[in-house]
Amino acid sequence: MFGFYKGILPPIMAETPKRAVKFFTFEQYKKLLEYVSLSPALTFAIAGLGSGLTEAIVVNPFEVVKVGLQANRDTFAEQPSTMSYARHIIKKEGLGFQGLNKGFTATLGRHGIFNMVYFGFYYNVKNIVPVNQDPKLEFLRKFGIGLLSGTIASVINIPFDVAKSRIQGPQPVPGQIKYRTCFKTIATVYQEEGFLALYKGLIPKIMRLGPGGAVMLLVYEYTYSWLQKSW
Repeated sequence: MFGFYKGILPPIMAETPKRAVKFFTFEQYKKLLEYVSLSPALTFAIAGLGSGLTEAIVVNPFEVVKVGLQANRDTFAEQPSTMSYARHIIKKEGLGFQGLNKGFTATLGRHGIFNMVYFGFYYNVKNIVPVNQDPKLEFLRKFGIGLLSGTIASVINIPFDVAKSRIQGPQPVPGQIKYRTCFKTIATVYQEEGFLALYKGLIPKIMRLGPGGAVMLLVYEYTYSWLQKSW
């Protein structure tokens, strides 16, 4: 039973700063882009891209530890602690792109593209679809757009997610590094396993980030609106 919860501590430790960075930096990039003559559609997309790239810098070390712990096939009793495994990576491989920041480019692609589509689609479509005066229907309008935003963003960015997992996870042959860089890994997976292999895990990802993405945006918007009224 505990095998389903392997590597749970790193994402728990990363989720709060990760979400804070996502929404805070999105707002800051959006404000910076106000000084540039861009259309609102492009402004939302570029601000989302910037927030995703910033988020990736914060979250990547946690992802390396999480993937390593989840790939461990030992019993729960033999499972190393999060901190001891992180120390093991640093001691063996260092802090660089072969160690605690392995798969950094793939993580940049995963988060950058996701946030670009996620924020760009949500705010542009929300401005097109008429506001509903009924609070319940308005909630459903925003939830539906958020759900679609998370789903589309997941479909578009999943090849980078697959590449990240291959790079950060155990290699096919121990002692040999087959998956080293982001785009080369994507090309290798495509050539050896076919196009659909780049979309492995898409359904669970959509099930998590479709409704999850909608909830995040709604909580953010309603909280932001409440804080503005309180101030």
